[in-house]
Amino acid sequence: MSEHVDVLIIGAGLSGIGAAAHLVKDLPGTSYALLERRAVSGGTWDLFRYPGVRSDSDMHTLGYRFRPWRGDTALADGASILDYVRDTAREYGVDRHVRYGHRVTTCSWDSQTARWTVTSDVDGEQRTMTADFLWSCSGYYDYDQGYTPDFEGQERFRGQVVHPQHWPEDLDYAGKRVVVIGSGATAVTLVPAMARAGAAHVTMLQRSPTYVLSVPGKDAVKRRLTKVVGEGPSYAVTRWKNIVLQSALFKVSKSRPALVRKVVRKTNVAMLPPGYAVDTHFNPAYDPWDQRMCLVPDGDLFAAIKDGTASVVTDRIATFTETGLDLASGDRLEADVVVTATGLNLQVFGGAELVIDGEAVKPHETMAYRAMMLSGVPNFAFTIGYTNASWTLKADLVGEYVVRVLKRLRATGTHTVVPVRDESVAEVPLMDFDSGYVQRLVHTLPRQGTEEPWSLKQSYLHDAVRIRTAKLDDGVLTWS
Repeated sequence: MSEHVDVLIIGAGLSGIGAAAHLVKDLPGTSYALLERRAVSGGTWDLFRYPGVRSDSDMHTLGYRFRPWRGDTALADGASILDYVRDTAREYGVDRHVRYGHRVTTCSWDSQTARWTVTSDVDGEQRTMTADFLWSCSGYYDYDQGYTPDFEGQERFRGQVVHPQHWPEDLDYAGKRVVVIGSGATAVTLVPAMARAGAAHVTMLQRSPTYVLSVPGKDAVKRRLTKVVGEGPSYAVTRWKNIVLQSALFKVSKSRPALVRKVVRKTNVAMLPPGYAVDTHFNPAYDPWDQRMCLVPDGDLFAAIKDGTASVVTDRIATFTETGLDLASGDRLEADVVVTATGLNLQVFGGAELVIDGEAVKPHETMAYRAMMLSGVPNFAFTIGYTNASWTLKADLVGEYVVRVLKRLRATGTHTVVPVRDESVAEVPLMDFDSGYVQRLVHTLPRQGTEEPWSLKQSYLHDAVRIRTAKLDDGVLTWS
């Protein structure tokens, strides 16, 4: 007989651990389990092992609202974030509820029993669990395979080609020429880290520029406040300070993009060598925040360029050669190691199939309710963070809302809750974001609507009010 729990969480990374902690602290007595496909917890922060891996959001908003990030480090290294996630799991007893090596393949809802039956592949064997409520916290990308374009002539290259998502533990690049293909958060992290670690030279090869902004590596406000009021209060104040600043930057970027472009350019010029071709390498064709802005702690990328250990080339790859890359301009880059920091593959719900009463759910035919539930899918929630702010800001709001939903189910004796779509509400893509990894597969994602509660605002300040105060009897959620 299959084991049964009240709530079954898919994923034991930042989102899954946080979701379970919300249950423990806000809904005691709830039985739950987490199904994790890998052999360890931590999700992204255990999977990615490339040099310099770190957050690209400040830790005072990437940290959980209910558990302060201790210290004044703004952009933390991956190992420290992994420790934070696992320490949270231990503190709330969540670590004892994780089932490792469970790759969820199918989640089937039966309206007669008002239960989910979740099938997992465990070392080639099929195992099932049942649950009253299913919560997907598996992120938004394919853990098994990162995205790499088909490069002409790659098979001829005599050096090593690696993807950051699958970094070899034994990769030795000391004294070697490295080319990092890409211009996103991973690339701008790798370049200065590999330069510091002893590469002969690191070149960031990009097709087009990205907005790169230097931020302080440590939060001076947090440091001073902690001395006066202690860790907890200083964390709360710093968190809100950063939320307001991030929201303001995003809002101004959308309303006055030329001004933000000018300010970012000015800061870049100040940190780069005199006469540097800043408009060639750091002046994107798109407006600020049409794609995610890259943050670099204490200008480390610019420092590496300035001291000559790194450089940026803006060009296209014509072909790999035996010893490097020929570019569309006719230039050539010699390389011993090529890193393809070319992005992720989006994946809905960890690749698991949702089935309702024997009929497979097509995610792109559903509409997302408050960007956390799906139209027509009962007793189901998912956690996906913001694209323009820290992931955990939204994850915490989802946790609070799901607890409210579960409390109402329990208090009223009802068994099922499902968002019912209003067909008069027009639909648009779930993510209005120009990044390549989004555009490649956005058509596979659920849709959003043009009106609340179906619209996705990408604003924590908006959501913090609306989600926390929204009536559960809103005419959209149907309870039975």
